[in-house]
Amino acid sequence: MEAKAQARFVRISPRKARAVVDLVRHKNLDEALSILRYTPHRAARLVAKVVNSAAANAENNYDLRWGNLYVERIYVDEGPVFKRVRPRARGRRYLIRKPTSHITVVVRERREG
Repeated sequence: MEAKAQARFVRISPRKARAVVDLVRHKNLDEALSILRYTPHRAARLVAKVVNSAAANAENNYDLRWGNLYVERIYVDEGPVFKRVRPRARGRRYLIRKPTSHITVVVRERREG
């Protein structure tokens, strides 16, 4: 049985979030959360929230045990890009892109034996 959690429209670049997500793929839940706790990136806090949410979904909705869970799939997709304009010299403009991400975590219970 697997449980899923998603954080959509998170205001961080997908490229920056993927660097953090790659650290915890296929890790036990406790190990993944301790890695995220000591990772000095802003994305680590956001990813940790989604991992905790997926674990809570597994416990409450599917009666899975916290100690047996591991991160089966975790990935970051691109969300919409907010576009803002800054004035520049001689009446020109400069486009500022503010990317967003969708973070998805799937946890599964590890089979014994």
